[in-house]
Amino acid sequence: MPDSIITIAPQSEPQPPASLIFDDWYPALRSHQLKGRKLVTTTLLGTPLVLGRMQDSTLFAMRDSCPHRGIPLSCGWFDGKVLTCKYHGWAFAPTTGQCVQIPSLTASDTLNPNRIFAGAFPCVERDGYAWVYLPSAGRGRLHADEVLPSVPEVPKFSDRFRSAHLTADLPCHVDHGIIGLMDPAHGPFVHQSWWWRSRHSIHEKTKHFEPIPEGFRMSAHAPSGNSAPYKLLGVYGEPITTTIDFVLPNRRFETIRCGPKWFASLTTVTPTSPNACRIDVAAAWNVFYAVPLITTIAKFFGARFVRQDQETMIQQAEGLKHNPSLMLIDDADRPAKWYFALKQSRLNAASGTPFNHPLKEPLTLHWRS
Repeated sequence: MPDSIITIAPQSEPQPPASLIFDDWYPALRSHQLKGRKLVTTTLLGTPLVLGRMQDSTLFAMRDSCPHRGIPLSCGWFDGKVLTCKYHGWAFAPTTGQCVQIPSLTASDTLNPNRIFAGAFPCVERDGYAWVYLPSAGRGRLHADEVLPSVPEVPKFSDRFRSAHLTADLPCHVDHGIIGLMDPAHGPFVHQSWWWRSRHSIHEKTKHFEPIPEGFRMSAHAPSGNSAPYKLLGVYGEPITTTIDFVLPNRRFETIRCGPKWFASLTTVTPTSPNACRIDVAAAWNVFYAVPLITTIAKFFGARFVRQDQETMIQQAEGLKHNPSLMLIDDADRPAKWYFALKQSRLNAASGTPFNHPLKEPLTLHWRS
């Protein structure tokens, strides 16, 4: 395949919300934050949300705005069943958003409060996160019987496993966070350390890719020989294989198999606002299951790894303030090109254009890292 360069046009400030993918699930926050009658606020795709846990442990997510006069509902009161606005006492059923009471109404009023709805979104607890489904503007209120995509989760291959979670805020548009997530060439420079790899270990690599629905897969392969953590799995004496999937809108699944032993992770880069995002890593494994403090050790090194990416993205954000023209090259940046093409196809499909997958058949790429 001939070498080529793709230029990324400078992004204006702020990036229009139309560049964000709606009608999908996003991790809003860690679900352990939702306890008792506590209300927690966050922002997803520029949408202010208030989340909580019902008396029966069900999670809810509402637009943090009363439909009456716009005051944040998070300023009000939640008794485990009903969320009441602080301003005029309008009360709402959190999971549906339906108004159940307007205290100012009298017997002579004909307004039926049940016909009024605050914004409410599907919210599901999975892998320690509160996942929220955000519909596109103009779609209208979602009904309970609507069929939605499956909630993402970390792949698991045994009943006994350990798990860990990491998170970091990134001061950049989600596109930069995502293409950083799939970038294979930055590892020896951003993540160089004695326990991972160094830039002196760079060598040529050949990877095979194949299309999957709304994404692409780096087919099962032996992991990089210049990464120390993979070498540790050699103690099991089994062949080691790694498979990496990227799936729209923002998900990177990695699965490492070593006989009956396995490690799996789901990493997401979620847009919180048009020009800020958050990276979340949820991991599960049964490798070294009996090793004392293995979860603490894994989180320590994992946090350093994520922090290195975070520091790099903060530094990149300084350069991006000046709206420079950017470029993507073959072959190391080809997954990033696929991402932009996949995303545009998804956005176009929302207006009725057939989805056009940029990867038509399996393809082999080469790069040095």
